[in-house]
Amino acid sequence: MNATPPESFPATPSSAPVAAPAAPLLYESHSHTTLCKHSVGHPEEFAAVGFARGLKGLIVTCHCPMPNGYSAGVRMSPEQFPEYLQLVRGTAETWADRMDVLLGLESDYVPGMEGWLEKLHTEAEFHYILGSVHPHIAEYKKKYYNGDPFDYQKLYFTHLAQAAETGLFDSLAHPDLVKNEKPKYWNVEKILPYICASLDRIAATGIAMELNTSGLNKSFPEMNPGPVILKEMAARGIPVVLGADAHRPTRVADKYEEALALLKEAGFSHIRVYKHRKPQSIAIEDALNSLRPIQPATPAPAA
Repeated sequence: MNATPPESFPATPSSAPVAAPAAPLLYESHSHTTLCKHSVGHPEEFAAVGFARGLKGLIVTCHCPMPNGYSAGVRMSPEQFPEYLQLVRGTAETWADRMDVLLGLESDYVPGMEGWLEKLHTEAEFHYILGSVHPHIAEYKKKYYNGDPFDYQKLYFTHLAQAAETGLFDSLAHPDLVKNEKPKYWNVEKILPYICASLDRIAATGIAMELNTSGLNKSFPEMNPGPVILKEMAARGIPVVLGADAHRPTRVADKYEEALALLKEAGFSHIRVYKHRKPQSIAIEDALNSLRPIQPATPAPAA
């Protein structure tokens, strides 16, 4: 499928001065494919939206395969992994003269699965690997939820720190996702001492953490993480990667401008992007200037 990039700007009269757009800098660093069974659209459609938004590239980070049928309903099977690699490579070839399409992976951290992930991460040349703790997955919840929401929240942040300490990941995805499990029990001030203890451990590893804009669409409508945690991350010098967790093309780079403003307010001056699993730093002001709004299509004149 060859997607046509949507127009970024309406036509400009020839008499009006036209400012040259800033060079593309940002990536959609968190996106999915239909192989995870809860995403829609071909990666070429995701790339088209990213191109219109002025992105430098798209990193495809679909949910990793797991052994023994672990959460099989929301991820590719191990047998589908070669199909995933080909899907991303084919899209990269199609878009090679316009933007980067890079191979990534969102890998679930569950204590005891480290060996599986370590081997999986060597089976392809990944550009970026997200580590995720998914507290809503049935298998995880069955093993770790004891009926006390606050205990569950504390354990989540302990596992997040453990994920960082494995050295398996470049960044930690949506790092307060647990607030969407029983959101009426989420009290950031109450849990903050435990969060800060985990952040201290995370900071010591040098890993990045993600600001995930999709949290605005969840049961606790706030980006992941929220502003209180962002400020604690900034105070510890933990780098941030920006991602929209796009499960459909229209979500690519969604709310990036708002997210960058939140990061500035929290005390960040730069964000990170990854290529070949190596970090690059981008000034937030430059990142903001590089983005383009997607203009609505102009209606055809009436006959």
